[in-house]
Amino acid sequence: MIQKILIANRGEIALRIVRACRELGIKTLAVYSEADVQSLHVQLADEAICIGGPRSSDSYLKADRIIAAAEIADVDAIHPGYGFLSENAKFAEQCESCNIKFIGPKSHSIKMMGDKAVAKDTVKKAGVPTVPGSDGPVENETEAVKIARKIGYPVIIKAVAGGGGRGMRIAHNDISFAKEYHVARNEAEKAFGNGSVYIEKYIEKPRHIEFQILADSHGKVLQLGERDCSVQRRHQKLIEESPSPFLTPDLRKRMGKFAVKAAEAAEYENAGTIEFLVDAKGNFYFIEMNTRIQVEHAVTEECTGIDLIKQQILIANGEKLDFDQSDVKFEKHAIECRINAEDPARNFAPSPGTIGLYYAPGGHGVRVDSHAYSGYAIPPYYDSMIGKLICFGHDRPTALKRTYRALSEYIINGIKTTIPLHKAIMSDPTFMEGKATTAYMEDFFARTPTDLFS
Repeated sequence: MIQKILIANRGEIALRIVRACRELGIKTLAVYSEADVQSLHVQLADEAICIGGPRSSDSYLKADRIIAAAEIADVDAIHPGYGFLSENAKFAEQCESCNIKFIGPKSHSIKMMGDKAVAKDTVKKAGVPTVPGSDGPVENETEAVKIARKIGYPVIIKAVAGGGGRGMRIAHNDISFAKEYHVARNEAEKAFGNGSVYIEKYIEKPRHIEFQILADSHGKVLQLGERDCSVQRRHQKLIEESPSPFLTPDLRKRMGKFAVKAAEAAEYENAGTIEFLVDAKGNFYFIEMNTRIQVEHAVTEECTGIDLIKQQILIANGEKLDFDQSDVKFEKHAIECRINAEDPARNFAPSPGTIGLYYAPGGHGVRVDSHAYSGYAIPPYYDSMIGKLICFGHDRPTALKRTYRALSEYIINGIKTTIPLHKAIMSDPTFMEGKATTAYMEDFFARTPTDLFS
């Protein structure tokens, strides 16, 4: 039985894990960098150990220091959260070899689904629709151009080990392809240490829709509905909601079944996400699997009433999922806004600094997941997200109004944030009508004065 968990992360997700563990009666160990000594998860965990300098490469990405801390503190399991080492198969293997439970999938599943070309081939064999493209990595420009011509422009060049929009480039003809192919490879090499890329047909103005998966070690795989993540900037999600305003009941049912098939093909265990692109006609294509808990997991929690972090821990403990697919009910509509320390009026320039007055909104149907507080100094070394605002109601119009109201109450002085931008989006007709695609933000900025979110 798991008695103590090391939390190999920081910020709001680390705090979220501390709270779930406390409700389960499990002790927690926070590991932190020198820059995070003030962080709430460090203060609220049962124990805390500093593992290095402020940069993630000197702390949160140091697998050996995290394992050493786990052994010193005699923990039973490690929860990696999202980002950092959460999708690192080698780290999961290290945990397994040290007889420490890794709260996530087995290392072979991470390895399989972490390579996008292998992942695509795996689910394709299981009958899951995939985007037309190359059969695995393309190692030279000549071969790549031939494939691009065969597929038909526009095409998208993607890093095999990619994520977060890095190593991803769009080409509309042979001339632009020659340039973008090499740019994508260089970006991929710098970001992931792997310059391999593959080619896919570029689906113009699609919806980005992902399905939440839970799978135990006893063969049960369930899907907990979809999240529409189409509102993005440079492939980085800004707003997520569930259910999607675009999906019909029939399309939702079909996509859910294929999401389960994809997870089964990966021999998946624990929480994960199957991601699809959906075109205007309702054709959908698998693009990747995230082998971890997602930033936007709270959206699904509020729609279903299922605590995903607790379920992760229970699955890692070897327990069976105590509910079936027919028990999963979707009775609410939820919208999440990522609150980032960025200036949207200045091309989302980071805005680290010390928070003055901090006031989080509340009231019926409002949830705030954040490690921020008055006097907290936001370090410049990490991702700029300082919180998530999740609002929910019995239908989408209620959730929209509640989100706008909550954003109007949210006060974070001393830094720039994305709060004004989210307010502008919540009152934008295209978004309100549920018509946002992945091209939405580009159009929004083209027609919206920056003083509305400065």
